[in-house]
Amino acid sequence: MTAILLLPLTFVFVLGYAVAAVRAADEHPGQGPPPWRVYPGGHLVTLALLLLTVPFVVVGIFVSSALHIAGLWQSNGTLLDVESFTAAVLILALPWGVVVLLLMPHATARYAATHRARDLFDFASSLRSVRRDFAAWNVTVAAIVTAWAIGLACAALFCVGVVPGVFYAILVSAHATAALNIEGTDQPAR
Repeated sequence: MTAILLLPLTFVFVLGYAVAAVRAADEHPGQGPPPWRVYPGGHLVTLALLLLTVPFVVVGIFVSSALHIAGLWQSNGTLLDVESFTAAVLILALPWGVVVLLLMPHATARYAATHRARDLFDFASSLRSVRRDFAAWNVTVAAIVTAWAIGLACAALFCVGVVPGVFYAILVSAHATAALNIEGTDQPAR
């Protein structure tokens, strides 16, 4: 749980746990989550996420520069910098989220089942899987987005804290993602 509390520093370890949770949910669906410890694989998931995020960061720099117009925001200085940066983030957040949700659930499920890095980076296979079994992907993505919304809302609304909320979101996301995979193949979900 300390890893979630220190998430900016422990991002790779938390992603390793998420892969282990997908694997556990796939192999033993009736049992609880895996024990909290350091699991391998988080560095590869981090690399995959960075690969998908870097193009949006580059485009975001250009969008922020294009929106850095004092007359548009009726401000200048640091406030203008913050406003143009925030606008760029808000413009690109939805397309980035769609790309990540299109590619990562199937890739993570395959990687958790096979432990092969090429399964994590085979984005074309992820798109084929989404096309072939759109209904299962749609339900999975709905569960993932809802889990993260509830997890973050619990931190703010119920004063539960961010650690239990993120832990809840990781576990629900892992369980939903595990439903997409059958033995690491490209077959439709169960």
